[in-house]
Amino acid sequence: MSSEAAVITTVIGNYPKIPDLPAPGKWRSAVEKFQKGQIDEAALRTVEDEVTIDAIRDQVEAGVDLVTDGQIRWEDGQTPFARKLRGFSINGLQRYFDTNVYFREPVVEGEVAWESPITVADYTFAKAHSARPVKPVITGPFTLAKLSRNTFYPTFRDLALALARALNAELKALEAAGAEVIQIDEPALLQHKPEYATFAEAMGVLTAGARATLVLATYFGDVSGLYPQILDLPFAVLGLDFVAGYRNWEVVTSAPFTRSLMCGILDARNTRVETVDEVAAAIRRISRLVPLERLMVAPSAGLEFLPHGVARRKLRALVEGTRAAREAGRGVRA
Repeated sequence: MSSEAAVITTVIGNYPKIPDLPAPGKWRSAVEKFQKGQIDEAALRTVEDEVTIDAIRDQVEAGVDLVTDGQIRWEDGQTPFARKLRGFSINGLQRYFDTNVYFREPVVEGEVAWESPITVADYTFAKAHSARPVKPVITGPFTLAKLSRNTFYPTFRDLALALARALNAELKALEAAGAEVIQIDEPALLQHKPEYATFAEAMGVLTAGARATLVLATYFGDVSGLYPQILDLPFAVLGLDFVAGYRNWEVVTSAPFTRSLMCGILDARNTRVETVDEVAAAIRRISRLVPLERLMVAPSAGLEFLPHGVARRKLRALVEGTRAAREAGRGVRA
């Protein structure tokens, strides 16, 4: 990230895969055909490429500064890692936190190890098809451990640290592929605050030797009870949810915010589209605590389960609200 940038607009990770009617849902159709044996994996990958390009185009056309690939190829946040890390199998469906979304439960059956890149191909594809910088995203070791069934390691801590070591190799593979900003998703931390010591230890292992700008993304809650010590973690940017974690507005006033902040201000779980004035007001409010040059603005979480048109309008509101705040404060870049 350039030190000259004021506010950077970005997204959290996933993006709608299914277009609004009457547009054909080519991704869903391709998945169904693949499951029935009507098309091969190469044909499915071609459709995933097309939908990924569409997701990137939406972000770029909205004016988002730092985009993702939309995680179009991901079944959920855990399966891509469970499929490629050694030591895992994949079980049945489980509910994803307090949402109406389900994921396939990873099962740890042996020693966890990184064997080959997991997200690098997705990142390099996105980078080749984006006019804006691309931010790869990985699910962090603490969340992956919490959402897995452990049948191998003696303790949760042992599993979390093993995953941290494995995913450290993934971070370095992304860096070698040219990633300058990498986001680590750790929503489970906010559901398991008493285990912060284990979380902090795992983050130290995960980030050891990393050179990229690392973003820690938390969502579905607030960091009360963890602030300000969470600022001591080895991340340049801390992502906070100011929607589901509305208390964060108060929490961050209790001590100086010494990191850069990724501020989740668009409601990723509500079809209501924020107004430009609301976005600009939120940016002005948080800028009283965090200098504009250390501020990113984003949705509160991934946008995948919103209607496609709603997601696009929310991103436009994010960018236009950032522009309005710039014009009012003469320091915000959209």
